Amino acid sequence: MTPEALATLAHLRRARDLIDREYASALDVPTMASRALMSPAHFSRQFRAAYGETPYGYLMTRRIERAMALLRNGMTVTDACMAVGATSLGSFSSRFTEIAGETPSAYRSRKHHAIAAMPPFVAKVTTRPLRRAAAKGSSRIREATPTAAA
Repeated sequence: MTPEALATLAHLRRARDLIDREYASALDVPTMASRALMSPAHFSRQFRAAYGETPYGYLMTRRIERAMALLRNGMTVTDACMAVGATSLGSFSSRFTEIAGETPSAYRSRKHHAIAAMPPFVAKVTTRPLRRAAAKGSSRIREATPTAAA
């Protein structure tokens, strides 16, 4: 890996750390890009190439991940929405459903006993949300494998 590529990754990590720390604040791509010392367009391209999703997509995934933890602990959907920095309950619910595969209220009402018994670091990895499109894509691959082998 070239020194320039390593420097780019270091700058991108700085921006990703900003997202992880400040997910509840009003972050936009220009703010994230300035942390990475890049123009917004170049930053978006580089971030997607490095992490597989857009900066805004990463931000929303982090917000939904944090909201899932709050909902598991009994917080209301509206309070969780506001706590993670979402300004619209409707948009939050739509994005939550897109990423988690179920509505926030359905997720909140479900029992989460197994997660409560896990060490926090295991629970964080286990409950990390995956976009439904990615999950569907992986299941199609699994479905196609037995057919191809038959």
